[in-house]
Amino acid sequence: MGKLILLRHGESVYNQQHLFTGWTDVELSDRGREEARKAGELLKEEGLMPEICFSSWLKRAIHTAQIALATMDWEQIDCLKDWRLNERHYGAWQQRNKEEVKAEVGEERFVAIRRGYDTPPPPLPDGDPRLPQNDPKFRLIDPALLPRSESLAMTRERVLLCYYEKIVPELVQGRTVLVSAHGNSLRALVMAIEGLSPEEVVKLEIPTGEPILYSFDGTMELMEKKDLSDR
Repeated sequence: MGKLILLRHGESVYNQQHLFTGWTDVELSDRGREEARKAGELLKEEGLMPEICFSSWLKRAIHTAQIALATMDWEQIDCLKDWRLNERHYGAWQQRNKEEVKAEVGEERFVAIRRGYDTPPPPLPDGDPRLPQNDPKFRLIDPALLPRSESLAMTRERVLLCYYEKIVPELVQGRTVLVSAHGNSLRALVMAIEGLSPEEVVKLEIPTGEPILYSFDGTMELMEKKDLSDR
């Protein structure tokens, strides 16, 4: 039976400051590091020792996985990184205060973009230093694949490419897989796993630092979901 552990990174310094983060590569806060440590304790107590780990290219997800695995004394496994697991790109809203954006665009548009499925934030313009192609990390990625802004639907498209290409083959072999990623990239993944509609996913929130376990049979039929923090 394949087991998939989804772990949203611990609180980041931008989460702490109520800023839109997106692809901005910020550190965990002190609270976030503690959340990652507690996630590792939970996994160890449950006997869930992953055989492989995947994370995004953003250090808040990478460091969450590293802290959790170090807490478990389980650092020998491969940890593979894929940019397609990155957070949703928040375009021109990145690095801006959420309350200020809400006051500027109004509650209805704010909710439609932040929590909705199809509506992206305003895109980054040409020449903006926040464009992913200006980050050396992405220099080998085709610029046409790098977003200027994303809806959840657009995020889901790239996340699922990674999921079916890299993660599902591990689960089919009956392995236990840890994925350390982000609120929206994991919302997109949960939407696919649980068959949620765009209307249902609006209400879905993935808490920071709280592992979620999915168990599958050999045909990738979902057998069980367990929120490990609900004990």
